[in-house]
Amino acid sequence: MTTAKSLSTKQQSILRFIRNFIRDHDYPPSIRDIQDGCSISSTSVVDYNLKSLERAGYIRRDREVSRAIELVGRKRAVSVPVVGQIAAGVPIPVPSAETWGAQEYEDSVEVPSDVAGGHDNVFALRVKGTSMIDALVNDGDIVVLEGTNAWDDGDMVAAWIKSNGETTLKRIYHEGARIRLQPANVTMEPIYAKADDVEVQGRVLYRIGGF
Repeated sequence: MTTAKSLSTKQQSILRFIRNFIRDHDYPPSIRDIQDGCSISSTSVVDYNLKSLERAGYIRRDREVSRAIELVGRKRAVSVPVVGQIAAGVPIPVPSAETWGAQEYEDSVEVPSDVAGGHDNVFALRVKGTSMIDALVNDGDIVVLEGTNAWDDGDMVAAWIKSNGETTLKRIYHEGARIRLQPANVTMEPIYAKADDVEVQGRVLYRIGGF
């Protein structure tokens, strides 16, 4: 998984709001604008998250000047659709490879452009469950994936188990004629399946922490 700085869902929302506000008004939003536009409880919470964005290199601020928020170009972000959810404990169905990019999605997240790498087939899934918690992927996080069926041992992938019609988020390994889908949680057992019963639908590139 990339070592790029991960943003919380709230920070993603704030960064997206700032970018859209500047695009629409040609000047940056105030802290109150951000509070109202992102439905945040207080200006102090806005300020805390702006400091995090500044430390991560996404924005620059002059705290002595109103509306003095500047987006930093080297952290240019791209919008990635959130196409559904994936269980990191109990497998659940997610949209098939054929539907990715074939429809509009209501939700999206922004990731550094170097994460997307110029690919058109990058998408995001919300994580349900805790089977990957030791890999720092928690319930409520969002994982960004490249839509691909290519993988190497140890990759974290969205794997389609054909016989069950379900998809799960696990690390994947070849084991002779079978595949091992390994959770990152010492309390959970791996899933074993025949190699021809498993289809990788995406490889994890990036994680976005929840609130």
